[in-house]
Amino acid sequence: MTQICFHGEAILPEVTVPNTYVLCSGGVIESIASSAPSDVPVISSRYIAPGFVDIHVHGGGGSDYMDGAADAVRTVNRTHARHGTTTIFPTTTTGSTSELQAMFDACTLVRDQWTVRDGAVIAGIHYYGPYFAEDKVGCHSITGRRNPDPFEYEHFFNTGLIRVATCAAELPGAEAFYGAAQARGCLLTCGHSNATWPEMQKAFESGMRHVDHFWSAMSSVSSLRARCGIPMQASMEQFVLAVPDMSTEVIADGRHLSDELLNFAYRMKGASRLLLVSDCSRALDMPPGPYTFGPAHQGNWFESDGTVGLLPNGGLASSVRSLDFMVRTMRRATNASLPELIRMATLTPAERVGCDSDIGSIAPGKRADVVTLDDDLHVERVFIAGEEYRP
Repeated sequence: MTQICFHGEAILPEVTVPNTYVLCSGGVIESIASSAPSDVPVISSRYIAPGFVDIHVHGGGGSDYMDGAADAVRTVNRTHARHGTTTIFPTTTTGSTSELQAMFDACTLVRDQWTVRDGAVIAGIHYYGPYFAEDKVGCHSITGRRNPDPFEYEHFFNTGLIRVATCAAELPGAEAFYGAAQARGCLLTCGHSNATWPEMQKAFESGMRHVDHFWSAMSSVSSLRARCGIPMQASMEQFVLAVPDMSTEVIADGRHLSDELLNFAYRMKGASRLLLVSDCSRALDMPPGPYTFGPAHQGNWFESDGTVGLLPNGGLASSVRSLDFMVRTMRRATNASLPELIRMATLTPAERVGCDSDIGSIAPGKRADVVTLDDDLHVERVFIAGEEYRP
């Protein structure tokens, strides 16, 4: 790989540095300097940012990871790479063991054969479905939902592919699932759950440290009243906000959560414990219309209006936006600094999954995943391991 140099205002984790030169060599960031090296091509832009890291994403460009085909995986990865995502964690839905296996096999093939033409790099799989609470499946197929099955999840953990592992905390067998995930060094999460505070506390003691898409498909005081009666119970929301070690994520597409809720989440958890995720469906960059969520042949149908997916009952069905859009939404909704805005889509997710020594920020020794941005934080050019991704 040849050397390449970026010139502009570098967005670092704590500050931005104007008039900076970021030199990359051999696919790695070599130095950050105030002067240009000689005889190296220079790419100038308004901002130099690290590539985005998406740990919760289902699809894009008309494909879903659960389609279980390498071509579908490449389509999703290329679609998100156009929007600045350079590291991606394909995310399962509910489904049969054979459907999950097909997804794992397709992702493995693409990961092992990766070139920059394939788009975002697969750094691991988010084992998300199928262990959801029956009353919190959201847009996922309820027929593919089940309680944790040790024979099944041990098989998938043994592939070494899983980096994020989700289970509803109240399900029978959740503690054993968390223990197995923790033994593999995964980020343990609770999602699609109607858990009480005591159930969350037990999960926390088993290693759970993260909650998926805050306020979406999660317990609330009112939902627990229906489940537990009186006295009213504290929910996942109160637990996450009260426990400093807990992190969470928001879908900042402007449709799932109001600006006030996005700002509240930022103020309560801060940029080091709040992640931006796309939770994106196959409808990203596609025209409005009907689509399936999950496997193409039997996923649930939803309608995309071009800004969000909607179920027939009016419920939300994942997002149709990418991380660059989420960053711009948070810029509007909060008073977060530019380094904090970028951190929530880069370094914070990288830290939570244990990849921050390699990706997530502009720093010497890290992989040369670089995104150039204009004044309005729109993506101009994308580089993965020092090579430009060209759609």
